[in-house]
Amino acid sequence: MDINLILTQMTLGLVNGVFYAILSLGLAIIFGLLGVINFAHGVFFMLGAFIAYALGQWLGIGYWGAIVIAPLAVGMLGLLVEVVLIRHLYRLNHLYGLLLTLGLALFAEGFIRITFGPQGLPYSVPPSLRGAVSLGYMLLPTYRAWVVVAGIVLCLATWFLIERTPLGAKLRAATDNPTLVQAFGINVPVMLTLTYSAGVALAAVGGVMAAPILSVDPSMGTSIVIVVFAVVVIGGMGSIFGSIVTGLALGLLEGLTKAVLPQASSTVIFVAMVIILVLRPRGLFGKTA
Repeated sequence: MDINLILTQMTLGLVNGVFYAILSLGLAIIFGLLGVINFAHGVFFMLGAFIAYALGQWLGIGYWGAIVIAPLAVGMLGLLVEVVLIRHLYRLNHLYGLLLTLGLALFAEGFIRITFGPQGLPYSVPPSLRGAVSLGYMLLPTYRAWVVVAGIVLCLATWFLIERTPLGAKLRAATDNPTLVQAFGINVPVMLTLTYSAGVALAAVGGVMAAPILSVDPSMGTSIVIVVFAVVVIGGMGSIFGSIVTGLALGLLEGLTKAVLPQASSTVIFVAMVIILVLRPRGLFGKTA
């Protein structure tokens, strides 16, 4: 067994794990705080990449501008979606939210195919992040190293904001007992709207970061969101810390499987999900009902 090959594949798997963590984090926030199974999450990931592409092609705005503007634009779109559609489902069965966001995802993907075409579009690595870093056993592209570091910092900062700050405490209280929180003068509907908006903006950040690695493709969100749902289930539905740890760990597992048993690399995460559901149905970090 070539140890260099294993380390190389696991390092590359960690890059994928960062994307899994960012996306599953947004899903965990939306489900954990709002109770909505947001199947459209992959579409917001895809929209982040396409907005970054459009900003570059039409306005000449590069990567660093796009990584700020695209999440803000997607966050505003998420705000509109929550106000017009999502907020009417909070008191209903989770299935209604799943069906609504599935329909929204299909509509958005079709719209992007009509607008940009079905083929993948290239997005260049910013000049400041070109080159490679030597890790001894491989040369890791500088951009991928940036993705790993920036993605982990973003995930941990989001976890800290929700779990360790007064704002996060208010958000959790607003979902647990909205009537009581409203009595203290806090506008609960606005907080829930901003929570959904922030969750999809996180997905857009992941989309911009993925654009130079993956082709900017209308189906890029659909292909990754299935895996991300498996990550969320394994970590525990609604567990913010669990989504981060599980996303990174499963990226490493996927990379290890590519080195040891390549033909199983596309299914190993789902096998892990089945095992976890049998042994611990609430997930690794899920709370007891």
